Amino acid sequence: MSDRHDEPEAAIAGTSMGGAMDLGVDEAETLEKTPGPDGAGPEDRPRSLWSDAWRDLRRNPVFIVSALVILFLVFISLWPSAITSGSPLKCDLSKAQEGSQPGHPFGFDGQGCDVYTRTVYGARTSVAVGVLATLGVAVLGSVLGALAGFFGGISDSVLSRITDVFFAIPVVLGGLVLLSVITSNTVWPVIGFIVLLGWPQISRIARGAVITAKQNDYVQAARALGASNSRLLLRHIAPNAVAPVIVVATIALGTYIALEATLSYLGVGLKPPSVSWGIDISAASPYIRNAPHALLWPSGALAITVLAFIMLGDAVRDALDPKLR
Repeated sequence: MSDRHDEPEAAIAGTSMGGAMDLGVDEAETLEKTPGPDGAGPEDRPRSLWSDAWRDLRRNPVFIVSALVILFLVFISLWPSAITSGSPLKCDLSKAQEGSQPGHPFGFDGQGCDVYTRTVYGARTSVAVGVLATLGVAVLGSVLGALAGFFGGISDSVLSRITDVFFAIPVVLGGLVLLSVITSNTVWPVIGFIVLLGWPQISRIARGAVITAKQNDYVQAARALGASNSRLLLRHIAPNAVAPVIVVATIALGTYIALEATLSYLGVGLKPPSVSWGIDISAASPYIRNAPHALLWPSGALAITVLAFIMLGDAVRDALDPKLR
């Protein structure tokens, strides 16, 4: 009897179809049992949105190039003396508008200041304003938008009307009006102005993300199990709604750096003796024919910095967008 039961199996195994079936099963078992790089099988290593995003970012050349540029800018902002030994406030009128010389590769501006040194030290102001303003905008806008989107009702309606009012204020005109009455030479008035007019954009993004996240099944299940509002918002909704905020804030960081330079160029942002790319661009504009290098280098540094942050934001957006996978 056993021979008869074995004959069909042997007949199928002897055919090409039977061999293919056996090979397919073996390959499937091998793929299931093959350990990953860390010794665990694929089924033992669940991947989240953040791990997938980080894997995509590491393979994106745009992210790598922009991240390297930003890391270099942060380095020279913290330790500018590492690549220059001069002082940005040391000027010699006898060398005004002169070109490149040994030890002074970028030449001198209209006041005889070393353009290279001032360009290096100007990165500190731009990065500080961009990072601090972005943190303030992200925190304030995220908190207000998340609370309005989660609770809804009157608070949501009031916040929506307030954001409409702030959106109606022209940024540059608002800066000319508000900052013209401030005589401080520090970066804090500029940062405060950017936070004041920048939070509505992040607030709307956070509000929409929270409204979408709180309708998911896992949030409803947690609510049915008795989870408090604070736990729902902090443990279940916020981690799944923070991705759009990060993307918008990263892109906006470069915009805030350009806004600081614009306000400084117009004379209402940072003021001398502060060192800023906007101040240097404004000072070099009248001498663009006689000393174009004094305008070229700070303008180029500003453009590269803004482009690096925008490229970084685009790469992060592509990595965090599940629709692009």
